[in-house]
Amino acid sequence: MSAMWTTAVAGAAAGLGVAMPVGAVGVLLMQEGMRDRRGAVAAASAVAVVDLAYAAAATALGPWVAATLSGAEAWVRLVAAAVLAVIAGRGLWGSRRPPTGGSPAPGEAARSPARTFARFAALTLVNPTTALYFTALTTAQGSTLHGGGSGAVFVSAVFAASFVWQQLLVAASGFAGARISDAARMWTFRLGYGLVALYAVKVALPLP
Repeated sequence: MSAMWTTAVAGAAAGLGVAMPVGAVGVLLMQEGMRDRRGAVAAASAVAVVDLAYAAAATALGPWVAATLSGAEAWVRLVAAAVLAVIAGRGLWGSRRPPTGGSPAPGEAARSPARTFARFAALTLVNPTTALYFTALTTAQGSTLHGGGSGAVFVSAVFAASFVWQQLLVAASGFAGARISDAARMWTFRLGYGLVALYAVKVALPLP
């Protein structure tokens, strides 16, 4: 049971690590929250579903890739840790300046929730960082996510953490409106990529 809890916590942390940095999609989510509550809920759900899909695909393929590279596991972990460190470093470097986004166009008509869901799913799907993040993370963990339901627990925790965070983001934006500060977005960027950096260290240790 403790192993499953550890896997669940790892999945939740991974989900928050990819969800918390407020980049272009996050800014659009907040704009949607300021404009249309139903559309914002659909948009946030779309982002979490794509995170789920990427995590599931990476979890399914990660152990196979690790098995193929049997005998070189330590170096696989170091390469994966380096990829995660680069993602974290780029994100933290970019967070020196808070992200900015435009306001919704005056009089712009609200889209249907279904169209909004499809739009945000497409925007998240074309973000290569998400796919790279989960591929590096799950490949490094190798067989620990294979068998005994560990993979399902990990992916479910990723989805739950991402879903809750995205919904909180749009709820906060709807409540606070235009008063959400660039400084707040900058700190979510730093916290999210800080989690990625911690994951990089965890994956790298112990050194070969």
